[in-house]
Amino acid sequence: MDSVLTSVALPAALALVMFGLGLSLTVGDFARVGRSPKAVAIALGLQLVVLPAVCLGLVLALGLPPLLAVGMLLLAASPGGTTANLFSHLFRGDVALNITLTAVNSLIAVVTLPVITNLAIGVFDPPGAGSLGLQVGKTVQVFAIVLVPVALGMLVRSRATAFADRMDRPVRIASAVVLALVIVGTIVAERENIGGYLADVGLAALLFCLVSLTVGFVVPRALGVVRGQAVASAFEIGIHNSTLAITVAITVLRSPELAVPAAVYGVLMFPAAAVFGWLITRRTADDREAAPTG
Repeated sequence: MDSVLTSVALPAALALVMFGLGLSLTVGDFARVGRSPKAVAIALGLQLVVLPAVCLGLVLALGLPPLLAVGMLLLAASPGGTTANLFSHLFRGDVALNITLTAVNSLIAVVTLPVITNLAIGVFDPPGAGSLGLQVGKTVQVFAIVLVPVALGMLVRSRATAFADRMDRPVRIASAVVLALVIVGTIVAERENIGGYLADVGLAALLFCLVSLTVGFVVPRALGVVRGQAVASAFEIGIHNSTLAITVAITVLRSPELAVPAAVYGVLMFPAAAVFGWLITRRTADDREAAPTG
């Protein structure tokens, strides 16, 4: 991939996305964990433990090539993003919980993303595995591209709340445009192989998205979490920050092939999440109509 895109455009694009996330966060969003400890603990447990295990099972069952398998695990290790907040709002989820989960998960991902990625590299041993691992220096890069822009955004919000509120919508729109451009750029860079990649990873990406959304909703509900928080959990777990996964793959690990699963996922997650949200909303409406009166 072109060095200018790799060294400048992608990090700048992710910085914008993460800065926009920071503009929506306050220190209180981290403190809110204590107000909904059960919902937060369940969602984080699913995100950090269950989903990587599910993803590993999927890639093994489908027999993905090693590089694409590692790319899927890199995607699974990436936290949720602001898009999850939008879907949660549209389908009556607890958006405050989404913000809290995104804040906490983005912090934890600085540790878990390198760990899960390195484990995946060790398991699948893709070509060039020796140069792919996230060693200390590369982990510092992940820290910088994830947390520094978020911290700057939070600082701006704390010093100029009105400005942060005004910028919220433009930055969200810009982040969506950035995501689209990043996905297109990844696909163009791998255009000679994209047909094969889509055949190899398309089903895995779609199944992973649907399983993530379903697990994120069904498990919290089964454990007694209220519906609004379960909806928030579903979208937080089911909609990963594919921009982060693509940037780490291309900029830090220097492998466009590793970015393909996240690019494919980034295209599929929007219709999948919309259909999922419609289904759970319809089911809730049907349950209310079927409930006995009096």
